Amino acid sequence: MAFTEFRPLDEKYLVEYIKATPALSDKIGNNFDDLKIKEVGDGNLNFVYIVVSPAGSFVIKQAIPYIRCIGESWPLTKERAYFEALALREHGRLSPENVPEVYHFDRTMSVIGMRYLEPPHIILRKGLVAGIEYPLLAEHISDYMAKTLYHTSLLYHTSTEHKHNLAEFCGNVELCRHTEQVVFSDPYKVSEYNRWTSPYLDRDAEAVREDNILKLEVAELKSKFCERAQALVHGDLHTGSIMVTRESTQVIDPEFAFYGPMGFDIGAFIGNLILAFYAQDGHADQGNDRKTYKEWILRTIKETWSLFYKKFTALWDEHKDGSGEAYLPGIYNNPELHQLVQRKYMQDLFHDTLGFGAAKMIRRIVGVAHVEDFESIPDASKRAQCERPALDLAKMLLKERRKFQSIDEVVSAIQQLQ
Repeated sequence: MAFTEFRPLDEKYLVEYIKATPALSDKIGNNFDDLKIKEVGDGNLNFVYIVVSPAGSFVIKQAIPYIRCIGESWPLTKERAYFEALALREHGRLSPENVPEVYHFDRTMSVIGMRYLEPPHIILRKGLVAGIEYPLLAEHISDYMAKTLYHTSLLYHTSTEHKHNLAEFCGNVELCRHTEQVVFSDPYKVSEYNRWTSPYLDRDAEAVREDNILKLEVAELKSKFCERAQALVHGDLHTGSIMVTRESTQVIDPEFAFYGPMGFDIGAFIGNLILAFYAQDGHADQGNDRKTYKEWILRTIKETWSLFYKKFTALWDEHKDGSGEAYLPGIYNNPELHQLVQRKYMQDLFHDTLGFGAAKMIRRIVGVAHVEDFESIPDASKRAQCERPALDLAKMLLKERRKFQSIDEVVSAIQQLQ
């Protein structure tokens, strides 16, 4: 069977597709008698199939031309699969321990075949809802972010290389525009897609729309998002885009990847951990008040930034005499100047991280596509009690991010706003 034009896959059609694709059929030893296929796409955008046989396994992900959680009324280019495959391969080259291998990509069918992350891997967000501690999470995710962000930036590349790499991802316009809308625009105006825990948060949502200072600050962040091609960012690095065990951390779903501000990735991860922190009281019961778990989340937030800072600056120091053209060695090889430059760069990145993280938190409470951390709290009144301090913290962080000089100060602010 020839696959010369796009069509959505169902289980029957998928079997024919695998048979016609040696890179996939070889993975299961060409054994179709005991093949098991399960559709598991519980995300907002795509269809995802797990394919397992006695000889091997893989995952098939297909992009469809609309947002799955909304329907055909919100079209979305299926070309996002092309950029996802590009990003998986590039990030996988830079951080192979934390990115699943790509076996196959078909641009016509918008299909990616990749490693199946077998149980006990689960989506990190689900683990956070369940109250599971992951002792290596901060170590692993800081490693992934330091390697992928540093090695795709002008700190490492020449400006010619950087512009060439940037050009590869310039076409991912539609998904960037989607982010611009749902993160930086819709929560701050009346939008048909916005929702919140009503009636409890009606006034809170209105307050976001009426806050002029908040709007000024989010406009600055939107400008950075659109204009600053700092590194190849994942573009959607929340806790639903990471699969984990106690020993493994795997970053998936980089279909929003583009060259943008580094803080957008770091902020997305930390912001979603903060949401998880505030959701814990809604999951507490007589057997577990979740207080110990909340302390673990705060430690993970602190360790993530601290380890990222250490690893990122170590890579910078290691390659400071290399080909990177952000700070030419002939100008910045003075040790004192190098330290000044590095300190300023990392302080700016820290403030970007707080701002973008806060913007991501706000859209998950009063915008479209909420998070399971809160949504799985059945009592709406209790859910709103968890969401309100998270929203208040996010607004404060976004407006006052430049006042924070350390991650310890951020953690203290989280503890005070409960």
